Amino acid sequence: MKPLINKQKVVFFTGAGISAESGLETFRDSDGMWEKIDVMSVASTTGWQQNPGLVLDFFNQRRQKMLQAEPTAAHHAIAELQAKYDVVVITQNIDDLHERAGSRQVIHLHGSVLCGRSSVHADRLYPISEKGIQLGDLCEFGSQIRPNIVWFGESVQNMEEAKRHVIEAGTVVAIGTSLVVQPAAGLLRYARFHANKMLITLDVGSQVPFGFRWIRAKASECTHLIKSL
Repeated sequence: MKPLINKQKVVFFTGAGISAESGLETFRDSDGMWEKIDVMSVASTTGWQQNPGLVLDFFNQRRQKMLQAEPTAAHHAIAELQAKYDVVVITQNIDDLHERAGSRQVIHLHGSVLCGRSSVHADRLYPISEKGIQLGDLCEFGSQIRPNIVWFGESVQNMEEAKRHVIEAGTVVAIGTSLVVQPAAGLLRYARFHANKMLITLDVGSQVPFGFRWIRAKASECTHLIKSL
């Protein structure tokens, strides 16, 4: 039996578009990062096995850029809603801009570039120093510490927890996502029939999910809508 809808719960599902306005490169746009580099060389277990140094350099650079970026007006608008609602952010992004804007409940589906993890025990996480993860940085099990990022072919993190929140939510708002990355984008189909559902993004790579109102705009152009929920 499905739980009752909680009208006080607002779930935001965010993608690269909300962070792009902070100056961070997206991965999948026509001029995005995957157009400039070989994705499998830096974001797959095969790439890690073949050249861990290259992978570490790539994500260390990404981490530095993310630390220099600042949350946008949309990040702050979402955090401010916590004064009125039980707000849960489910994000595909690997930065910490939601947290720095003040959001307290943030679920990362694809990991976070701001911590490392054991190569043999995925649940063992480690803080990263200013210099980033280096070759030879070993966990207590003797394996190289790797970025805590979900690579191609790996299981998405926290899916069941995220699904539960979407099912319970009285309002579900997707922002800055083209909905092409699966299985994460499939979470929106669990939004309830009577929930208030909104999609704020410039482009949708597939069909707009059933019942969602599509607002074709950047996240920063819709902060008034976010604040008025």
